[in-house]
Amino acid sequence: MNFFGLILGISTLFIIGLGFIWVIRGERYFGLLWWPYIMGLGVLLIVGSLLLHNNWASALLGVTGASLIWGSTEFKEQAVRAELGWYPFNEKKIQPPFVDIIKNLKAPHL
Repeated sequence: MNFFGLILGISTLFIIGLGFIWVIRGERYFGLLWWPYIMGLGVLLIVGSLLLHNNWASALLGVTGASLIWGSTEFKEQAVRAELGWYPFNEKKIQPPFVDIIKNLKAPHL
């Protein structure tokens, strides 16, 4: 029997589930303006997964990168949810480097 697909599916479900948690926590402590850095990290992880020879590591790194890219697009929606009072709102968020440039960019939306 080949359990690769089953274990990869369960691992993917776990990684995506953690994505919901880190989006909520990440927006709460860091804020919406960190989305380019999160997206860049996701792209780097996906590119890194192309360079790995191990199928397990490559698949898990690619899924993690894709989850980070998805999460970076969710930061804007999570910020709106926090402003509506659905989630705790934190006014003392950590500002990213190059905040003036990032404010001029439009946050992505899937």
